[in-house]
Amino acid sequence: MAGRKWQAGGKNSIPARAVLCLIAAVVPFGVAQAATAAFAPSTYLGDLDPGVVWELLIGSVVVASFLGAVGLWILSALRKAKRAQLRRNAFVSSALNHLNQGVVMTDARERIVFCNDRYLDIYGLSRADIRRNMTGTELLELRRDRGVLDISAEDFFARAAAPDGLVTELPGGRSVLVKYFPLPNGGSVATHLDCTDQRKLSRKLASTTQFLESVLDNVPVCVAAKNIEDGRYIFANRAFERFSRFSRDHIVGKRADEIFRSETAVSIDAADRAALDAPEGYHRSEFFVERGSEKRILASNRVIARNEAGDPEFLIALFEDVTDRRSLSRELENNKKFLELVVDNIPVSLIVQRVSDGRYLLANRSAETILNRRREDAAGLTASDIFNAREAKLIVARDEAAIRKRSMIAEEHPISTKDGLRLFLTRRMTVLDDHGEPQYLIKTHEDVTDRRQTESRMAHMAYHDGLTDLPNRAAFLQALTQMIEACDGTDEEFAVLCVDLDGLKEINDVYGHAMGDKVLIEVAQRLQTVARGGVVARLSGDEFGLIIDGQQPAAGIALAEQAAEALGEDFAIDGKSVRTGLTAGVAVFPHNGSDAASLLANSGAALFRAKAKSRGTISIFEPEMDQQIRDRRVLHQELSVAIKNGELSLYYQPQAATGASVAGSQIIGFEALARWHHPVRGFVPPSDFIPLAEESGLIVEMGEWILREACREAASWAVPMQVAVNLSPAQFTHGDLVGLVHSILLETGLTPDRLELEITEGVLIEDFDRGLSLLRRLKALGVRISMDDFGSGYSSLSYLQAFPFDKIKIDRAFVINLGRNPQSAAIVRAVIDLGHGLEMSIVAEGVETEAQLSFLAEEGCDAVQGYLIGRPAPIGQFAALVGGDHLAETVRRAG
Repeated sequence: MAGRKWQAGGKNSIPARAVLCLIAAVVPFGVAQAATAAFAPSTYLGDLDPGVVWELLIGSVVVASFLGAVGLWILSALRKAKRAQLRRNAFVSSALNHLNQGVVMTDARERIVFCNDRYLDIYGLSRADIRRNMTGTELLELRRDRGVLDISAEDFFARAAAPDGLVTELPGGRSVLVKYFPLPNGGSVATHLDCTDQRKLSRKLASTTQFLESVLDNVPVCVAAKNIEDGRYIFANRAFERFSRFSRDHIVGKRADEIFRSETAVSIDAADRAALDAPEGYHRSEFFVERGSEKRILASNRVIARNEAGDPEFLIALFEDVTDRRSLSRELENNKKFLELVVDNIPVSLIVQRVSDGRYLLANRSAETILNRRREDAAGLTASDIFNAREAKLIVARDEAAIRKRSMIAEEHPISTKDGLRLFLTRRMTVLDDHGEPQYLIKTHEDVTDRRQTESRMAHMAYHDGLTDLPNRAAFLQALTQMIEACDGTDEEFAVLCVDLDGLKEINDVYGHAMGDKVLIEVAQRLQTVARGGVVARLSGDEFGLIIDGQQPAAGIALAEQAAEALGEDFAIDGKSVRTGLTAGVAVFPHNGSDAASLLANSGAALFRAKAKSRGTISIFEPEMDQQIRDRRVLHQELSVAIKNGELSLYYQPQAATGASVAGSQIIGFEALARWHHPVRGFVPPSDFIPLAEESGLIVEMGEWILREACREAASWAVPMQVAVNLSPAQFTHGDLVGLVHSILLETGLTPDRLELEITEGVLIEDFDRGLSLLRRLKALGVRISMDDFGSGYSSLSYLQAFPFDKIKIDRAFVINLGRNPQSAAIVRAVIDLGHGLEMSIVAEGVETEAQLSFLAEEGCDAVQGYLIGRPAPIGQFAALVGGDHLAETVRRAG
């Protein structure tokens, strides 16, 4: 400030100095004039007036002095102005030379008017290189010559004048940013900034940014960033793209409500607000979002990024789809609860203890019985804390043994419980750690008291009859074997009795199986009383076995007679009096067999002979009986082969509508009957092989063949007559009879209403409910059901009430006696009336005389069957009735 003021005072003193100089010049001249006026000779200036001359002289001096003063003032002013300009130029030059970038200025003629030191330093030039009046283009050529410029002057000015400027690369890896600015006066200013470090930093920043984006793009977590000001996304990684199923370009620059559905956008905005409102600037939450047609669960972490002023600027969201994880967590939790529930409810006590200190870590509910306390109270205790000293010592010893063995140990031992002493099966298993050292001991205690008792009962049941508690067949054979071993090599003998209970079937039919069971129990008790401690066993349903020692066969016969006498007395059961009988077969050791199986089989053969003679008899085994048994066995084997080889054939016996005569009785159907022509034996009577098939079970296979063959044959008849097929009770208890009939009808093409299935009451006796259900299902197929041999049993009337049969066949025993026995006539008449009253048709079997036919016709019997109408014969003999030539051709093709 003082300097400026000093410069201003100097400028105002210039005129004063000029005046002072002028006065200084004039005053001497005035004094001189006054002095010379008196001395100067009057002739010195010729004829001029001396006064005028002096005045002119003095005026000239004054003017010259004034002009000199003015010149001095102007010179002084110019020098001061020049010094000021130099000072200003020095200041500007100093300022520009201290810039961190080079500066070059040119005038309107492109001459360089300024070039600072930084410019020279950047390009390695000296001040001497800058010639006076050098132009900018010349300067560029100089740089090109020095190797610090690699483009033309035109390109340089054009690219440097661009907004972003020009970056030139210098030797040594340096970079210079040049910007060229034209001035209004025609000059220019160019700046040259060494941006090497800046470009390195930019490249490093770009590399870091790319690295971070690459990292973020490859993390499995969704990452997004948005501006807080407008809520628009500024970044989204690939995980976000995959989850949202939108591209990054679609996401960036948009708000959540522009990308997602409204419900999802609301959830996102709520999470954003929660993060903004959180004092720590951090918020973690889970929420649902919609993606397509499904809802997903997102676990979100939101962080607020603030600027230098501490104001929120960006929101960074990190989230991942935890739907599957939550589902898995729920599944694991459910599994855990399920396993806990299972462990708590298994009927086995489970205890886990730590090996290091023996403390209990886990126990289920069932273990409370062992521990005698709540499982929660047992946690952390040892065996010594829970059990008495003696029990604890035993438990610890067994635990240590299991730990040493490092494998499972199982043992049974009694344990005191609140319910008393119980038998437990304890299993100990050692669990090893990662180093193979025992870590845990798992113990299970299973209460096997009831099981052992049950096993004991089952062992008893395995050798005893469940109803009578007598030894069964297996136990009887064991006892028989022991008797043989005891008597072998001695002269002692004993008898084996097979006893068959007479009348039990009738008791079951009349009073029911419950009454029959009670009779069997009473029979067992009476037989034990008669045997006086000897062996008595129940061999099958109504068959018993006894062993008696002593003189044989007298002792055996005597025992059989005593048993018959005991069982001959009435049984008073449930207020009813029933009576049974006894049929027995006797075999003697060692005469009739030397092993248990032979003795039992031979006594059975003797029983079979006794039953064949008459009920209530006693038979002693004879050698020829053994031959008969062997013959039956051979016949059974041959019958099995015959069924497989197709040796059986079907004969058909006609059934006719009842007429006054044979001629007036029209054939309406046939009954299919099995016949066997043996290649060696010849014709085997049905009375021989049918019972054998029933006993052996072959009747099931045989019955299926008969049914299929009869249906196939009947389906080929031109005349649609009925065909009747007998079903055995065994067929009702083996396999799917209804499915078999249905499949055969479909296979053969026979219409169901042409098939008639004949059953005996034995089908319903064995299992009434099951038999009745099967009959109803068979009738639902459309086939006809008839009851065969009606009147021969005790429950025929009750069965007629239970099931609506289509037909009743009167047993031949009543038809044969027609005309000879008035009772038979009355029974037949009653059955006919009964059947018609129940809307069932009646067929009489065994019609052999005209008198029988006439009686049946008069009584209104619907149909008849017997030798009078026709004997059983191959269907070819009835070709005229069922199809004539067509059937004959069929028979020839089959042959």
